[in-house]
Amino acid sequence: MRAWEVSRPAPIDQHPLELVDRPLPEPGPGQLRIRVTVCGVCRTDLHVTEGDLAVHRPRVTPGHEVVGVVEALGPGADRFVPGDRVGVAWLASTCGRCRFCRRGDENLCPDATFTGWDHDGGYAEALVADERYVYQLPEGLADEQAAPLLCAGIIGYRALSLTGLPPGGRLGIWGFGGSAHLTAQVAGAQGAELHVATRAPDGQQLARELGAAWVGGGDERPPVLLDGAILFAPAGELVPAALASLDRGGVLVIAGIHLSDLPTLHYEEHLFYEKVVRSTTANTRADGEALLRLAPRLGVRATTTAYPFEEADRALADLAHDRLTGAAVLRIGS
Repeated sequence: MRAWEVSRPAPIDQHPLELVDRPLPEPGPGQLRIRVTVCGVCRTDLHVTEGDLAVHRPRVTPGHEVVGVVEALGPGADRFVPGDRVGVAWLASTCGRCRFCRRGDENLCPDATFTGWDHDGGYAEALVADERYVYQLPEGLADEQAAPLLCAGIIGYRALSLTGLPPGGRLGIWGFGGSAHLTAQVAGAQGAELHVATRAPDGQQLARELGAAWVGGGDERPPVLLDGAILFAPAGELVPAALASLDRGGVLVIAGIHLSDLPTLHYEEHLFYEKVVRSTTANTRADGEALLRLAPRLGVRATTTAYPFEEADRALADLAHDRLTGAAVLRIGS
């Protein structure tokens, strides 16, 4: 089978991805082999490829927004049958024994592993995955619509939940790419008033089309104070502006797995009056299951740009240089 792999982490313009031929993977105990049809292109894939995230598996195949069809079952696998349409997301395994797993916070498991970082992911014609971490996809949700939900959607949904946004509250969003435009739809459908700051003109236009009450540049502040905010851009220099835009008791959630260094924060301007800043770490399976139930009911639709499988490196380059609106997906099989 054909698969992309990170030959050596480096800036994407130095072409660190290599398209190679590999043997078809065989599923082990409790695993499935999945024939990939579509794989979303996530900023975390870019961090893995460029080396912002430390190497966990040399020459790994990126990709963790995977839609495909079950092709083969490993010993003991019985959740699915061949022909089932399924999704594979970022969280690939947890220990199930640590205090975080036992209390329902499996995303904090110290021994968690991840698709496209610890295990070969979906920039390939097939992959294997632990059936316990695979999602049954809703009928009627097209492959290209389902793929971005499996990470961009899930992490945005978790970040939105962590803001504790009150009904009808004002939500600020910094950065407006694949995850943000899905999160905005969920929040808007639940009655939030949206305020979006992004440097990308296409992102600004999409935010307006999705009903944002205010849209500004990446370094601008909304005209009103906010009840909650989410930072999707991996830019630590935006944290002070987002915190300063919060009303008393407001929560800023940083949604990325990687963030550049934060500048100095001033206590009274940025943190006083019980403002909160917190991060997100991966997701639980319950987050994914909740979003996959909720998104179709709310009419959430991903704005996607499709690339042929052979152009995965171009898709990541376009993501790196802000040449994308919404989410990118790779068309791999049928």
